Amino acid sequence: MTFKTSDLSVLAYANNFTLWHYTTIDAAVTGGGYFNNASDMLRVGDLVIANIDTDGTPATTFYSVAGNSGGVITVAAYS
Repeated sequence: MTFKTSDLSVLAYANNFTLWHYTTIDAAVTGGGYFNNASDMLRVGDLVIANIDTDGTPATTFYSVAGNSGGVITVAAYS
């Protein structure tokens, strides 16, 4: 599957930081450029709470936006 902008929503915004929620039937969202279509919204340091694989074995993972350069988004599991 691919990223759907309609499944990404803002939970909180303050001081140039955004907490996002994303839900998808995809089993992974860390693949190269998965969030590229949201490059105009996501900023380095933002957090994304992702509910993944919602039609299989659902899981919830926190991701940090690690990079946003030239329209290419990279995320990493938040630790």
